[in-house]
Amino acid sequence: MDKPRLDSILKRHEEAGTKVCLRDAILRKADLREASLQGADLQGADLQDADLQDAILRDANLRKADLQDANLQDAILRDANLQDANLRGADLRDAILRKADLRGADLQGADLRGADLKDANLQGADLRDADLRGADLRDANLRSVDLTGTKWCGVTLDGVILSEKHVGGPGHILCALTAQEWAVVQGGRSPKGQGEEEVER
Repeated sequence: MDKPRLDSILKRHEEAGTKVCLRDAILRKADLREASLQGADLQGADLQDADLQDAILRDANLRKADLQDANLQDAILRDANLQDANLRGADLRDAILRKADLRGADLQGADLRGADLKDANLQGADLRDADLRGADLRDANLRSVDLTGTKWCGVTLDGVILSEKHVGGPGHILCALTAQEWAVVQGGRSPKGQGEEEVER
């Protein structure tokens, strides 16, 4: 879809106060910076390499959308449906993803530094080699998430929900947390045998 046509569609819906429907649309490398896409239906859309910086995607349906290498820096994705979406290598720095549905999403190598993922559902997501430094994961669901190689420095983890497999072993979450940080995650309980220093790999 060329930019003039896309701009026309977005303007028409904005003026009418209706939700945008771009299901299965081809939007590779589209310029959607600061676009108002609240509640938009983008299920299955091809948004590879698209520029969505500062876009408003609250309540948007992005289920199974292809957002590989897309720029979503500072985008608002609160309550968005990103179930089974491809977000490999996506730039999600400082994005708002509160209560977003990211179940089964592919976030391999994604940059989530400073992202707000409070109450987000990441069950079954692939976060291998993702950068979560400084992200807020309070009360997020991380059950069955692959965290191999994930960067965790400065992550806020109060109340986060984890699977038992994340309690140790190379590449898992405890390798990046101090005893004090883990105690916060566990509601004040440190894992058995862990001291004050970081867990050995």
